[in-house]
Amino acid sequence: MIKIVKILLISTLSLLFIALSSAYLGLSLSLPKLTADHSSGHLSKSVTIERDRLGTAVISGDNRQDVAYALGFAHGQDRFFQMDLLRRNSAGELAEIFGKKALNLDKSRRFHQLRKRAEKIVTNMPPKQKLLLQTYANGVNDAVAEQKLNSFEYLLTGTSPKAWRPADSLLVIYSMYLDLQGNTVKRDMALTQIKRLYGEQMLAFVTQNSPYQAALDSSLLPIDNIATPELETQLLASALVSTIEEPLDVGSNNWAVTGAHTQSGRSMLSDDMHLSFSVPIIWYRAQLNYPLDSGEQTQVTGVSLPGAPAIVVGTNGRLAWGFTNAYIDTADWVAIEDSEPVKSEVELMHFSQSGESEEYSIEVSKYGPVRQVDGQKYALSWVAHKDYAVDMELMELESAANVTEGLSIATSLGIPVQNMMLVDSSGNAAWKPAGAVPSRTNPADIAQQVDDYQIAKWEVDEVELPQVVNPSDGRLWSANSRVVSAEQSSRFGDGGYALGARGLQIRDRLFESDTFTEQDFYQLQLDNKAKFLMPWHKYLMDTLAKEPARFARDIQYLRDWQACACADSVGYTLVRSFRASLIDASFAPLETGLKTLNLSLSPIKRYLEPAMWQLIEDTPASWLPKQYSSWHNFVTQVYLDTTESLLSEYSDSAELADLKWGKVNALKIQHPFSKQIPILSALLDMPEAAGFGDSFMPAVQGKSFGASQRFIIQPGLENQAIMVIPGGQSGHPLSDYYRAGFEDFVTHQPTPLLPGEPIHKITIKPTI
Repeated sequence: MIKIVKILLISTLSLLFIALSSAYLGLSLSLPKLTADHSSGHLSKSVTIERDRLGTAVISGDNRQDVAYALGFAHGQDRFFQMDLLRRNSAGELAEIFGKKALNLDKSRRFHQLRKRAEKIVTNMPPKQKLLLQTYANGVNDAVAEQKLNSFEYLLTGTSPKAWRPADSLLVIYSMYLDLQGNTVKRDMALTQIKRLYGEQMLAFVTQNSPYQAALDSSLLPIDNIATPELETQLLASALVSTIEEPLDVGSNNWAVTGAHTQSGRSMLSDDMHLSFSVPIIWYRAQLNYPLDSGEQTQVTGVSLPGAPAIVVGTNGRLAWGFTNAYIDTADWVAIEDSEPVKSEVELMHFSQSGESEEYSIEVSKYGPVRQVDGQKYALSWVAHKDYAVDMELMELESAANVTEGLSIATSLGIPVQNMMLVDSSGNAAWKPAGAVPSRTNPADIAQQVDDYQIAKWEVDEVELPQVVNPSDGRLWSANSRVVSAEQSSRFGDGGYALGARGLQIRDRLFESDTFTEQDFYQLQLDNKAKFLMPWHKYLMDTLAKEPARFARDIQYLRDWQACACADSVGYTLVRSFRASLIDASFAPLETGLKTLNLSLSPIKRYLEPAMWQLIEDTPASWLPKQYSSWHNFVTQVYLDTTESLLSEYSDSAELADLKWGKVNALKIQHPFSKQIPILSALLDMPEAAGFGDSFMPAVQGKSFGASQRFIIQPGLENQAIMVIPGGQSGHPLSDYYRAGFEDFVTHQPTPLLPGEPIHKITIKPTI
């Protein structure tokens, strides 16, 4: 019997060894060759692709077209599956890989018909841009063709890569529209239904202006004295408390100082773009070396977006640029009557493996695609639907010599509108909204009536945009809150601004010193002081102090909270979680009603801060759940429920000591496949790291969200510049570059921007 068991055990282990060996061999065969010689019929001159210790793609060529081919080749080698997901995400074609379970997401994307729009824009593009996209696509496809075996993602899903096409690069930009402006669309619909369900006074109450304002001109929007609306008894009685998901502050920090505030006399820029984290991380390090049309050699260093041939954020030695999401209003819903002419358009949805397909019908009006909510039809007019939404004008920044030239490019950029920050080697600094902005002059928070819709102006890209150049104090900043003046605010609208606390903290820090270095800016990027939560800390302390014996441990942790989102702070966890839960419980009546319409307060949760404090101060009886005799009892119970929930999730022994912020907010950057197949986590995910930072402070970080790069630069001093990215260059788990750079990010080490000595080199020559 023992002999049989031994034989079975040996056989099982042998089969397991063979399976693992086969899997490893398969993965190895799909690794791209990073040192090789190739030839291509798509080149006019030879190009080289070198890679350093981080895998930075250093590309050299004799013209921009050939460099675009080489960048496409590098992207195709390292990131093709990620690129494939980005184009499929915006086109609504994920079900072709993942099957029916992706169908609902695909339908939400097909509502916008972005593939049709991308193909139309490519057809009408200037020949130079169209040729560049085709050349880039040729490089991508040649790289994929060179691989001996498809990457593991295709092997696991039983699918094959499809060729890259010029329109796919525009679809990648459309994916950024969905990320950066998707909440604008949801916000306006939520506000529309709040007014319809709960009235004008409630709408004004939940959207009142915040005291946290950080416009560049220091202008303030009025803080109105809005009476607290009465809640109907039935509305309060039917409320169900649930988590109102906090909207991610997608969009970033950037700031700059003029040359008057640096030792070199050059201006300096800081930029860290906040996005959801995944493996691989979204950005790709690259340096492009080629001659300009003038014959002058240029070197452009920064990060690119795999799928597109441009450097998104970077420097050319004379000018440097960075972005934050502008959140000005670029979308309006239009309430239409049943008699309004609409046409039905059919999108064919394909599924993977099974070969099945399904038709999805979309109603389209002259204002945009139509959605019905509670019996009312609404048409969506969104800048992403317009022909000027996407283009390749961003590449013009590569050859701009100074801030003045950079500003002239801003109005022609076909990207989601951004706060563009520019600095140059002569010491100039400037801010300007850059990207697609409709010319309509009446942005609205709620659905417009047909008579108010400016149909002709929606078809024109706005060219008259505000700007600030070399301000007298020498400082510029943006952090997703309002940057434009109070006067300009009504013209450009509110597309979901951040609360403003983060912007204020950055502004105040910039005025603490007169001279800055790259290290000073880096420390500001890492600022996790909890200034915004200080009033909440005091309120919670005062609440618990009414029962000092009962809450003795809690009070001690609150006293020791360090006033920062620090990894070892229990008190920060308690304050932060209490605030979120009190908002959830207080606004449950509104959230319950919106959920019946498949909507949520989530897109406006940050707006509820002033209203929440008004409830705390007024303690209105009509808002107090009937099971509580006082607001104090209600607030205390919210705290107890919050703490109990935290302990059940993060502590095996119900000890508050287990609620350190670094554990509760641990950084976990995962590959999309490991979320579905946890056994792959060790192979595919970045190592889990203690949480550092949070919302409402410069050091933004969630569990899988935060600074997708940290960039600091004085143009012309690139050898001192910093570029830290929370992940590696390659999407292949066996690559040396899969996790390269991640350790620097979590240990706050300032990784150099410039590439190091080359380790690998690919030479691609034109076919004779």
